[in-house]
This record gives sequence, C-alpha cells and structure tokens, in this order.
Amino acid sequence: MVGLRFSGKYLKDVLFGVFLSLSMSFVMSLVLTIINLGFVPDFLVRWLRAFSIGFAVSFPISLIMVPLVRRIVNKLAG
Repeated sequence: MVGLRFSGKYLKDVLFGVFLSLSMSFVMSLVLTIINLGFVPDFLVRWLRAFSIGFAVSFPISLIMVPLVRRIVNKLAG
C-alpha cells in the first residue's frame, strides 16, 4: 500500500484549517440557530445539520484562505 506523505508545512496548514473550520462552524451555527429558531424541540437536529453544512463549506475555504491570509499578514507585519 502506498502511503500519502505531506510536508510538515502542508500538514500544519490542513490541521489548522480543520480546527479553525470546526471551531468557527460550531460557534456560528450554534449562535445563528439560537437567534433564528430559539430552543425548539428539535433544536439539536437542526443545529447539527447547520453545523455540518457550515463545516462542509468552511473547510475547503480555509484551505485556500489560510495560506493567503498568512502571506498578507507576513507582508504587512514584516
């Protein structure tokens, strides 16, 4: 079996994207579900659906944006 090998920097960017996406999707979907619906009887199901959709969208975006934002910050901050 051929294993996938990633450079340390690439792996760090992917892991950073995973944790950033998970945490942001978790908090944002929770807050927006509470604001839009309140604590309805099926709150947990609706929130988990919103969270999974949010993560599915935010993870690929983070893979693109993390390196881009890092370059911008490095140029601005020296």
